[in-house]
Amino acid sequence: MRTDRSGVLSILILLLKAISLLYPMETELKELFEAAKKAADAAAVVGGGADSSPEEDRCIDALKALKKFPVNYQILVSTQVGKRLRQLTKHPRRKIQSLAAELVEIWKNIIVEETLKSKINGSLDTKESLKSEHVAETSDKKVQRVNSIKVEKHGHSGTQSSEKKVNVAKVEKRENATKEENKQTSDANKPNRSNNIAPPKLTSLVYCKDPTRDKIRELLSEALCKVPGEVEDDLRDEVDGCDPYRVAVSVESAMFEKWGRSNGAQKFKYRSIMFNIKDPKNPDFRRKVLLGHVMPDRILELTPEEMASTERQMENVKIKEKALFDCERGGPPKATTDQFKCGRCQKRKCTYYQLQTRSADEPMTTFVTCVNCDNHWKFC
Repeated sequence: MRTDRSGVLSILILLLKAISLLYPMETELKELFEAAKKAADAAAVVGGGADSSPEEDRCIDALKALKKFPVNYQILVSTQVGKRLRQLTKHPRRKIQSLAAELVEIWKNIIVEETLKSKINGSLDTKESLKSEHVAETSDKKVQRVNSIKVEKHGHSGTQSSEKKVNVAKVEKRENATKEENKQTSDANKPNRSNNIAPPKLTSLVYCKDPTRDKIRELLSEALCKVPGEVEDDLRDEVDGCDPYRVAVSVESAMFEKWGRSNGAQKFKYRSIMFNIKDPKNPDFRRKVLLGHVMPDRILELTPEEMASTERQMENVKIKEKALFDCERGGPPKATTDQFKCGRCQKRKCTYYQLQTRSADEPMTTFVTCVNCDNHWKFC
């Protein structure tokens, strides 16, 4: 008992020493990065006009110390220093920028190497386990063959009743094996209900403590809450199962992540989406957004024509068809006459129109087109 206690105590002491070594390394790494960050901020305030400055020198010294600092995957993940170091790769000072980029690449290679090592070790463990399973299966098969041979010998030496019993036992084993296989296939084909459970519906809107963003979320939620009163009875149950507050938050978050604030350069895109979702004449688009037929990321890529209602889209198609028909027909009919004779085909079926192309005291210019050969000429 004393030897067991002493072994446990030694293991605990080793663990405490490892923890004490790990945490000071993390704090030292954070302090070095903070020193480099402060010096970089001071160098950026000074500006990039000067060749060098004491702030830039201090930042470079701190980055060189970080470069020599022994780090591993666990320390980089726990401190999250690598993510913050990426900001220095866009620094106005070129020396700081290049050294920070070099340090980021070094740390990235460390993370990649350690992850590859862990994957290789895991694959080796899986291979060993597969080999052991294969050996166990082969040994079981050999045992079964030996037993079957023994049973056959016993059957030949024994009576017919023993052979019947062996056959019955084999048939029962086969039936049990087929039943187990059918059960496994049926269980695999059943859907996983735990994965299909939807999150609970929100009873109120989730705010982000930003007045402009919260206002957009309120307008979207108000518009989406109108959908249950606009749909027919066939879609009522499906609409009642949706969460308008959650959909409004997801749509606003997608717009903010891609376009930034609504009062910036992309405010017209914000207005287009908000107008089409709130439009009382466009219930189809609201319903599609709430039911998830149009995902938030897809909404940002839609054109105003695609967000329009079905009636409006049909009207646009008719307008385009009419414009195309008028273009192919050559526009509205013009006045025809036989007073002019075409010099090319000698026909007298022509159309004409007049324009005042010169000063007011001059006569109008007449433009003539032959209907037969499409010859054009003019005269005053």
